[in-house]
Amino acid sequence: MSQKKNRLTTSSGAPVGDNQNSITAGQRGPTLIQDVHLLEKLAHFDRERIPERVVHAKGAGAHGYFEVTNDEISKYTKADFLSEKGKRTPMFIRFSTVAGELGSADTVRDPRGFAVKFYTEEGNYDLVGNNTPIFFIRDAIKFPDFIHTQKRNPQTHLKDKNMVWDFWSHSPESLHQVTYLHGDRGIPATYRHMNGYGSHTFKWVNEDGEAFWVKYHFISDQGVKGLDEATATEIAGENPDYHTEDLFNAIDKGDYPSWTLYVQIMPYEDWKDYRFDPFDVTKTWSKKDYPRIEVGKMVLNRNPENYFAEVEQAAFSPAHFVPGIEASPDKMLQGRLFSYSDTHRYRLGVNHEQIPINRPINGTSNYQRDGYMRVDDNGGSRYNYEPNSYDELPKEDPDTKLNPFEVYGQADSVAYDHHDHYTQAGDLYRLMSDDEKDRLIEAVVGHLGQCTIEEVKRRQIGHFYKADPDYGRRVAEGLGLEVPEEVKA
Repeated sequence: MSQKKNRLTTSSGAPVGDNQNSITAGQRGPTLIQDVHLLEKLAHFDRERIPERVVHAKGAGAHGYFEVTNDEISKYTKADFLSEKGKRTPMFIRFSTVAGELGSADTVRDPRGFAVKFYTEEGNYDLVGNNTPIFFIRDAIKFPDFIHTQKRNPQTHLKDKNMVWDFWSHSPESLHQVTYLHGDRGIPATYRHMNGYGSHTFKWVNEDGEAFWVKYHFISDQGVKGLDEATATEIAGENPDYHTEDLFNAIDKGDYPSWTLYVQIMPYEDWKDYRFDPFDVTKTWSKKDYPRIEVGKMVLNRNPENYFAEVEQAAFSPAHFVPGIEASPDKMLQGRLFSYSDTHRYRLGVNHEQIPINRPINGTSNYQRDGYMRVDDNGGSRYNYEPNSYDELPKEDPDTKLNPFEVYGQADSVAYDHHDHYTQAGDLYRLMSDDEKDRLIEAVVGHLGQCTIEEVKRRQIGHFYKADPDYGRRVAEGLGLEVPEEVKA
């Protein structure tokens, strides 16, 4: 029996007698199609790579827990995992770059994904954010075009700075994020030394049905550190997996990274007359207007046992809410509610929630049936429809219905008419020290200077100038150009 315990088998459990030689017609072959072990082995190998994520392809992940540290949070939300001080919830996080492919370098200038899956007693709650509090665009209809510019030229199959800056120069709402990205936080020193943000506005609802708008801020307890361009480029050539390795090694030796979660809470009615559209993901809320409130602490204390099973197959979606947390009218968020889950249905299959890393700890009870890779009992002999006459079958719970949100106006594809592309980008520039401004200008000039279309450069200089004249003049000077006269006027 001991000899059978570790013997090699096929995927159906049959023992393998020879894993070194294929079955052939004589010693010299040819190979016979009856060698089912060979065929299975090759066929599985051919399919070892599932489609990589279109965005956030390169990443690292870890397990941990979230612990509530504030007993007052339950007055804002009825979310069970935030109900009382000291309550712990297991979670999994995936950090990632955005634009690069699976084999790209960790230390590029790029936003970082910050996706957290909370395994709560009321289902999985996914907070799918970034290490920046803002984003490049405010409407999901522009997302495919934006990502195409960050990928490869369809003819040369090379990264193309003309595409990047042409799109940004035609999309002035990107200026705030462009400024943030080219600043000192544009290349994190490690995944441990960066903050995380929900970026979008979400809605919290308490037990009494009161609603609040909320933004999430995960502040690194290790501090925030960045890499300068030269160091990041050197590391990219020597160790493109630098951030992945750093996270694994830190946890492996017991140096568990942690983040303190804060939220900004906006009273429900404030959305109607706040000076910026609070649902615009290219904007932040002033901490003077809405101070940060501590919620709890997230600690990462366990590495994955298998990268593919846990990190590559982890499927996060902003559509994964729990009672007490809901969506806002944020146009980017509204698009992501569909797109993320749809991506996983394509990449991992319609039953991807059954994969262990994605499986909710409280189980599921619904009428979804069949589909590729259904690995549970598929509902057994139970009926697969609702409403029905059987008390033992799952029924809807009216107590968990969404909190209503008023809407008004005509259905039309028009932009909100109170957009200000420049104030917050200019404020960010003016907050920087002289040294920070120097590094920002150097990064922008180095990046924009690779664009070969002068019209694009001039258009982008105009955006910088409108944010802050000094900002625009310094970029123009670095590029050997003039600020367009029509912009000065």
